Amino acid sequence: MYSVAVSRDFIANHYLIGGDWGSENQPHAHHYVAEVRIDGEQLDRHGYLVDIVAIEAALDAVVAGFRDQMLNDKPEFAGLNPSIEHFSRIICEKIAAAINPPGTGRLRVKLWENSTCWAAYRLAF
Repeated sequence: MYSVAVSRDFIANHYLIGGDWGSENQPHAHHYVAEVRIDGEQLDRHGYLVDIVAIEAALDAVVAGFRDQMLNDKPEFAGLNPSIEHFSRIICEKIAAAINPPGTGRLRVKLWENSTCWAAYRLAF
């Protein structure tokens, strides 16, 4: 199986809702790192799983929509606690729609909120 991955870092703000998480209930920032990984068995006629430039462009566009923003105010988080689990799914779905990967495989977004904590979401295509 082939894999290709791209990562970007960005800062975004949020605060957790629906429970008592101490200082996490107050607005604060995280220096996120989003890694998009695509796995599949078939390469295209150019020898690409997915053109890395297309992945970079899609991730840059998605990140730009969240960079320096309050996640709680974004429509994607309406009615949701802005956890890294939800955030990784939202990014994954946006990337999948933007690049429409060919063939069959998996697309995964792994989202780090600091150097030791991450969540991931995976889609089959």
